[in-house]
Amino acid sequence: MMNVASLSKHICGLEEKLLTPEVRTSPQQLGLLLADEFVEYGSSGRVWHKKDLMGEEGAGMVELTLSEFALHPLSEDAVLATYKTLNAKNGGYTLRSSIWRCRDGLWQMLFHQGTPAAVQE
Repeated sequence: MMNVASLSKHICGLEEKLLTPEVRTSPQQLGLLLADEFVEYGSSGRVWHKKDLMGEEGAGMVELTLSEFALHPLSEDAVLATYKTLNAKNGGYTLRSSIWRCRDGLWQMLFHQGTPAAVQE
C-alpha cells in the first residue's frame, strides 16, 4: 500500500471519476473501476450489482459534488472511503462509504453505500 496521503488522493480521484458522465455512462470504464463482486446499497434503497451497471446506459447520469473525503485503511490491500455528496438537482446531501480493494496493483470498488443525510444548516 502506498502512503496514506498519496492513497487518499488516489482513491478520492477514483471516487470523483465515478461521478463523471464519461465514466458513469461507459460500461467499459465502470468495468475497470468496479470489482466483479461489487454491490451497492443505494440512497434510494435499491441494491445494485456490477452486472446491473454494465448495460448500454451504464450507471446513469448524476450531478453530485463530493466533499469531506476521508480514507480509513482496513488492511494492506483494502480501504474504506467516506464522504458526503451534494445533489445539484435537488439540493440533497448523502453520506457515502466505499470499500476499495487492490489486486495486481489495480484499485477497484468492492462495496458502496449511500445514506440520505439531514438537511444542512
